[in-house]
Order: sequence, then C-alpha cells, then structure tokens
Amino acid sequence: MAGFPTVRPRRLRRTPAMRRLVAETHVEPSNLILPMFVKEGLAEPRPISSLPGVVQHSRESLRKAAAEAVHAGVGGIMLFGIPETRDETGSAGADPDGILNVAIRDVVAEVGDATVVMSDLCLDEFTSHGHCGVLAPDGTVDNDATLAAYAELAIAQAAAGAHVLGPSGMMDGQIGVVRRALDEAGYPEVALLAYAVKYASAFFGPFREAVESALVGDRKAYQQDPAGNIREALREVALDIEEGADMVMVKPALPYLDVVTKVAAAVDVPVAAYQVSGEYAMVEAAVANGWLDRDKVVLETLTSIRRAGASMILTYWAVDAARLLRA
Repeated sequence: MAGFPTVRPRRLRRTPAMRRLVAETHVEPSNLILPMFVKEGLAEPRPISSLPGVVQHSRESLRKAAAEAVHAGVGGIMLFGIPETRDETGSAGADPDGILNVAIRDVVAEVGDATVVMSDLCLDEFTSHGHCGVLAPDGTVDNDATLAAYAELAIAQAAAGAHVLGPSGMMDGQIGVVRRALDEAGYPEVALLAYAVKYASAFFGPFREAVESALVGDRKAYQQDPAGNIREALREVALDIEEGADMVMVKPALPYLDVVTKVAAAVDVPVAAYQVSGEYAMVEAAVANGWLDRDKVVLETLTSIRRAGASMILTYWAVDAARLLRA
C-alpha cells in the first residue's frame, strides 16, 4: 500500500466544501429535543441561575417558546412541570389540572403535530421528599407501589395529548406497567421513550434548581452507578425494549459516550442521549469567562454525541443550535 507522499489525507480537509462532502456525522435541527420547564402560578418566566439562558416558564411564555422552537425546526419538546404544592405521593402529577398536564394541553393546542410533544413521567418534581417514587415505611423507594403511580401519570399525560412519554424514574418494570396502562386505557398510539440507562450523576445539579427539587440524599439505590457497568446498561436496555419501549435513552451524554455507542450497536430502536444540565452549565460558565467559543463548542459537543450513535439529543441548546445549523 502506498504511503506518503502519494497518500495525503489532508487533501480531503482543504476547504469547507470538501470537509462537508466527506463528513460522516451530521447534526440536523430535527435531531434535537428541547427540555422545557413550566412552573405553576408564574406570571412571567423566571431565570434559572445555574442554567444561564434557561427559564422556568409561565403557561403563556411556554406556549410562545414552544412555537419558537417549532419555527427553529427542533424535532421535539420535553416538558417538566413544577407544582406550587407537593405531597408524599406526588399526587399533583396525576391531577388532570396539575401543571404538567395543563402544560401538555397548552403546548399541543399551540403547535399540534408540528413537533413531537413529550412529557417527563416521574414523581420527583411532585413529591415533597424529592425521590422518583413512593416511599416505604423505612424511607426507601417502594418499587412496586411506584409503578402503580406511574400508570396513573401515564394515563393523565396521554389524556392531555402528549405524543411521547418519558418514564425516567429507573424503577424495575416501569416500561411494561406503563405500556399496559396506556393500551388498556385506549392510548396504544402514545410512544414511550425509556430512560433506560440513567446514571446517578453529579452532572444533574443545575436541574435540581430548575425543578426546585426537595431531594435530601441521593438516588443511587435506583439510578445506575457512574462506574458504568456496560453489561448492566445493556441489560436495562434489553428489558425496556422487551417491555415495550419504542426508543431508549442514555443520560447523561458526554461522560457516557462509550455507553451510547454500545447501546446503539446493540438495539434496533432509536437511541436518545440527554445532554444534561451540568454539561450545559459548565460550557456556559467557560463562555462567560471568555475561555470558549460558545457556538463552536455547542456544535462540537452535539456532533460528538451524534457520532457516538445517538439518533436524537435532548439539549438546552436545541433552539440556538437549530438556528446555527440552519445559518
């Protein structure tokens, strides 16, 4: 095989047009999903200090921002609700007039089928203790009691009009229970994006501020160990698909690109990766200090996640990135 000087790989890097021509990885606005927070009782959007540029929306500002996201071309929106009051069982989550279900109706009324409207299916935003499930008398999360609550959440969110539900609590059996509940309630067309591989990550910090989490302690007894047991991750994914998941997710994204790659190679369903709040916040902090070029870093991180094998990416930069990509 001929080597240098006959072979010169730099020939294919000479111009922007040449680099575009031979690029193996592409990011499109339709690959991006925008997480959005809506808080009950707000009259105006409220900035989230640890997530510069991200807000807790009022119902009115949520509708406007959803329409802007559609205009930018994003592939989907993931909604998170923040209630005014919480209780031990997170009952506001299943209330048809609770903030998340009202927000789903608002966004669907605003954008219809112009984008995919998704909703987070978990109890942590609604419980007074901040855990993702119902607590047993000894203070641990009761897996099976939580599944019954998830079924109620699923039916409420489907009734509100969500196109995709995102069960994110990492309870054993959650996908099967939610799928059966939806089918039996007459919502077989509602899809499930399973948070199949979700790590007990330190990168979730700013998200806790965004949803005003009441959590004391951690979620290590149900979220996965950041040591990243690949066999465990692949087993979780396989179980979720067997139970009826239409798509699966790895969360966080950048610290676990190896996991994204292995999951994508193992399954025949779309794979999502969630570029979480800490990933966003550390870049924004570096940009604020003049250490990084924001636009270039945003696109580079998204490209790396796509290159690892993600079909879609949840990112707080979805609208900004979509505009950059179109420009």
